[in-house]
Amino acid sequence: MAFPLLDTISDPADLRQLPREQLPALAEELRAFLLDSVAKTGGHLSSNLGTIELTIALHYVFATPEDRLVWDVGHQTYAHKVLTGRRAGMAGLRTKAGISGFPRRDESAYDTFGVGHSSTSISAALGMAVAVRDKGEARRVVAIIGDGAMSAGQAFEALNNAGVIDANLLVILNDNDMSISSPVGALNKYLARLLSGRTFNAARRAGEKVLSMAPPLLQLAKRAEEHVKGMFVPGTLFEELGFNYIGPIDGHDLDSLIPTLHNLRELQGPQFLHVITRKGQGYKLAEADPVLYHGVAKFDANNGIQSGKGGGKLSFTRIFGDWLCDMAAADTRLVGITPAMCEGSGMTRFAESHPGRYHDVGIAEQHALTFAAGLACEGMKPVVAIYSTFLQRAYDQLIHDIALQNLDVTFAIDRGGLVGADGATHQGAFDLSFLACIPNLVVMAPADEAECRQMLTTAYQHPGPAAVRYPRGSSSGSAVPPAPTLDGLPLGKGEIRRRGSGVAILAFGTLLTAALEAAESLDATVANMRFVKPLDLTLIRELAETHDLLVTVEENTIIGGAGSEVARALEGMGFVKPLLRLGLPDSFIEHGEQGEMLAELGLNSAALIERIKMFKQSVT
Repeated sequence: MAFPLLDTISDPADLRQLPREQLPALAEELRAFLLDSVAKTGGHLSSNLGTIELTIALHYVFATPEDRLVWDVGHQTYAHKVLTGRRAGMAGLRTKAGISGFPRRDESAYDTFGVGHSSTSISAALGMAVAVRDKGEARRVVAIIGDGAMSAGQAFEALNNAGVIDANLLVILNDNDMSISSPVGALNKYLARLLSGRTFNAARRAGEKVLSMAPPLLQLAKRAEEHVKGMFVPGTLFEELGFNYIGPIDGHDLDSLIPTLHNLRELQGPQFLHVITRKGQGYKLAEADPVLYHGVAKFDANNGIQSGKGGGKLSFTRIFGDWLCDMAAADTRLVGITPAMCEGSGMTRFAESHPGRYHDVGIAEQHALTFAAGLACEGMKPVVAIYSTFLQRAYDQLIHDIALQNLDVTFAIDRGGLVGADGATHQGAFDLSFLACIPNLVVMAPADEAECRQMLTTAYQHPGPAAVRYPRGSSSGSAVPPAPTLDGLPLGKGEIRRRGSGVAILAFGTLLTAALEAAESLDATVANMRFVKPLDLTLIRELAETHDLLVTVEENTIIGGAGSEVARALEGMGFVKPLLRLGLPDSFIEHGEQGEMLAELGLNSAALIERIKMFKQSVT
């Protein structure tokens, strides 16, 4: 493909040299480049196709990186990466040693704040804006947040605070929940330019100064202005929070975006610009199904994503979705809850078959858990489907609102352990550690898909809070199909999967497969522990009494994880026994392929053999 305009740009300074009339052509080149690039590497597509014009306009108007752009979530920043000198790096997007799929401060000066989770941009940008003010600097700060991220409480906490702080902050709401509709037309373009212009705002400030001598008249004038604006725009909420609201405007119309941004750059105080964009813009297949094209593997851009045959590959996520529907049919008290992860958590079929018992609460993890607590108080049986890395955002609610009251809530925790290409912000590396220390909470880690279904039933039947933590995708080796029944497991009981001598490997979760493979070479005993809490103390005692060396294996940080719990149990039983704890290191783990990372971290079968042999030699 030929990209004559894009080829001239190595950083935003080059972009700002282009005549404005060439920017639409640049947008088309950039859109074609991103489609071709992401089709070859995989990654986030729909959101990136939808923010191309907005990204161009921001770098064209603002003097980046001196002016700060703070992106929310960050999976819509591929155009930003290309325009800021990382075009060549897109070939290695989200691969080991390649560029990240999200903004990272250590990757580029243009990435002003590291993101990956949602709803942090306004808080971070406000902090920057206050620092700029206090240091007497002239730089501008812009937060770009989507309508989904705006549903989270932190976004409103930040807006509420920003409205009473005298700092120059521009918040841009990238609203892509609907297509461009009739309100975003010529009248709205005119109003946006008028309301963001210097003349209108100078008159507004002069009027406020005069009317401040008569406070009742000032309040009357403010109410009149809000009502006039309210006839044309949905900005009353943001005006009440202390922002000057502008919009909505077409986020794909550079002739509207650029003059409005120019005007807003000159205004003082908190400003709010509402733009309407379309996910998948310019690629008809993504426009028609933005969810399918949200996060993609490699595909043929000409033919689009081809649906698989036979119902799709067996995975832990699919096991949960099937179990949820089956258990819902068996128990009318079941209520399914997700914080904006219906498809990712496997709840689509449940949502369609039980719409009255399905609740997508938006990107609001804290609310999701306390909402579940309220349901449990009234005798319902809530099941919260949530990613490991997102559960971190609701830790207080897990402890204070659920565990402390010993409420009957089931947690289906997806993406436990290494997730691969999404990298450090999404690795489920900490959940066993932060769950195991909470009283009243049962914590399970299945070795395979069949056991996952049994554990979900076990958690559901337990009369208090219980969590099943499982990885992304399927178990290593061949996936194990579950039985169609709703049978559970004995609470707190593991099992011996291989009898050996000398060394006993205690495996937690899907690393059982690697442990069994390593045990063949070592002639070791292997225990599938199943439960992190309560631990099978009888099994641990038996293994400690009959083996010279114990080894724990888990796909969780080694600090405070399952191995630490085994060490605590051995201490409590009075055993002085060599114990090797293997798991994830005390560092944030970067993006790459899951199997590749396990090998690098010493958690595949070959590495387990070597690490156990070395430790055995050191203690004998």
